[in-house]
Amino acid sequence: MHTSLSGARIALWLGIAVIAVAAATLPKASALDKPTGTVVLTIDGAISQTNNGAQAQFDMAMLEKLPQHSFSTQTPWYPSAVTFTGPLLRDVLAAVGAKGKNITAVALNDYKTEIPVDDATRHDVIVARLMNNRPMRVREKGPLFIVYPFDTKAELRSELYYNRAAWQLHILRIR
Repeated sequence: MHTSLSGARIALWLGIAVIAVAAATLPKASALDKPTGTVVLTIDGAISQTNNGAQAQFDMAMLEKLPQHSFSTQTPWYPSAVTFTGPLLRDVLAAVGAKGKNITAVALNDYKTEIPVDDATRHDVIVARLMNNRPMRVREKGPLFIVYPFDTKAELRSELYYNRAAWQLHILRIR
């Protein structure tokens, strides 16, 4: 019995060693990839995952790799319902390890709006990269547009939430 117990211990230690070597050779998932295309979104502030100094930068391909969501909604800016597609804001925040309570969204024209991080968990807010299944040009409020699913809850159909929508988005500051 003593011999088989020693054999079992040896097998256990060999198994642990194989697992340790395999784990050491796996790629680390601690950092974001660096963008290879044009940077369309920069996130800074209270974040733990970066790829450019203290910032996290995304090109469109990186945003496309996140889970995509679509919804159609009425907005004050278009005469009929529009379909928006992109990653959920909460998924973008998770990708950078956001730790703050507030977001300042900054547009290409320096328009700024404050968004509580809680909005990203309470509502299916998306960082839209497509409108009606097409990329948005700058003149069409693109390339990115923070959009709330306005038609899903009466509370979202108000100036408060319309003002939190940010088109021509290019920076998120987490505080």
